[in-house]
Amino acid sequence: MQTTTVDIPTDDGIADARLTRPDGDGPFPAVLLFQDAFGLRPRLVEMAERIAAQGYLVLIPNLFHRAGRAPLFDLSGLADPAQRGAIFEKIMPLIGSLTADVISRDTAAYLDFLAARDDVRPGPVAITGYCMGGTNALRAIEAHPDRIAAVASFHGGRIVTDAPDSPHLGVGSITGEVYFGHADADQSMTAEQIATLEKALDAAGVRYGSEVYEGAHHGFTMADTAAYDERATERHWTALFDLLARALPTG
Repeated sequence: MQTTTVDIPTDDGIADARLTRPDGDGPFPAVLLFQDAFGLRPRLVEMAERIAAQGYLVLIPNLFHRAGRAPLFDLSGLADPAQRGAIFEKIMPLIGSLTADVISRDTAAYLDFLAARDDVRPGPVAITGYCMGGTNALRAIEAHPDRIAAVASFHGGRIVTDAPDSPHLGVGSITGEVYFGHADADQSMTAEQIATLEKALDAAGVRYGSEVYEGAHHGFTMADTAAYDERATERHWTALFDLLARALPTG
């Protein structure tokens, strides 16, 4: 397989991205991978390569492209509490800038980019998202239900809030399938919030799966952080590939 850097035109400038494609001519079904808060980096490329090995072309857009090209953060001090706070001071405003409208417009640009490629199979794509990327993946399928066949959200946070545009309130537009792999005892997605999300999905008649990964901390899939949980991450791969096989089979 091959991974390259590509530039995607958006309404607000160029979004840099990593594109990983399997060997062969294709066309391949496409998967968008939405980053966690720490941005586009080698760990996400590793994950894209594992997905591509299943026969998918994978695009990882830099969701923070308005702030500059990736990498935007020096994460070498992440394990140091003194430096960790400074890193999050830089990250949090960028997370807050990703409104529902911004995600809708950017996702349209990513989908248009994929649709224009000869090596991408025509039709809907899937998205797998992590941490804030899981939340934004849900926003993306709500905004573009006809162009996204499935979404998987892993350790997604703040999917249920008191805001009038809380992501869980928009699930009625979804026509595809969604899956949520929640971290255990996650303060950004509590048991009460999970129940609220599931109630909204049930009321809307959405096809979904929702599971709590017991003992796994928020961020459990990220092998370059202290939250990494190998067992939970392998479980996440099984859930993701099962979803892709149903909603976006390579055959």
